[in-house]
Amino acid sequence: MAQRTKKVKRPTAPLSGRIVDDTIALAEEVGWDNVRLRMVAGRLGITLTEIGEHYRDLDAVADAWFGRARAAMLAPVDTEFSTLPTRERIRWLMMRWFDALAPHREVTVQMLMAKMWPVHVHHWVPMIFNLSRTILWLRDAAGLDAGGVRRQIEEIGLTNLFLAALCVWARDDTEGQERTRRFLTRQLAMADMLMATAFSRRRPRADAGT
Repeated sequence: MAQRTKKVKRPTAPLSGRIVDDTIALAEEVGWDNVRLRMVAGRLGITLTEIGEHYRDLDAVADAWFGRARAAMLAPVDTEFSTLPTRERIRWLMMRWFDALAPHREVTVQMLMAKMWPVHVHHWVPMIFNLSRTILWLRDAAGLDAGGVRRQIEEIGLTNLFLAALCVWARDDTEGQERTRRFLTRQLAMADMLMATAFSRRRPRADAGT
């Protein structure tokens, strides 16, 4: 008699993740501005109360979406990563962030625009802090350990570069975000030269009469 194969029950994805996934899917259909959490609840067959147990509002769902990009940026790297030039490590990590969001680029841009609405003042300060945290994580992952003035310059420079690259990426319809990659390559090469010039050690002057 043939033995009956026992079905293995696959674990259900955490509800918090399914809320984000269905919110993004809905936004692809109707646009981020038209998404309502009650619509997400209906798609998932749950209540608004259950969504509220995970996310305080729609903006918090957006934050969770960007949190996935940060997690992708900080995912484990090969041992060879530490041997790359600094600018290559930075470019690699930034592109991890952009690549993670690329499948839903238009919706992601819509999220950012919604956060910057003049009437959404309460979103501005958290957005600034989230950007600052992203840059701090980026510096750490890239192995930038300088302190003092150099650290301040690096943080300001990386913040400006990240925002500039974000503007390029927002309109980048090339395969594999190639336009964004080229932009980062050029800008990081320039920054590398400027930093090398600014912080190069001065050679000690030869003693007089020698």
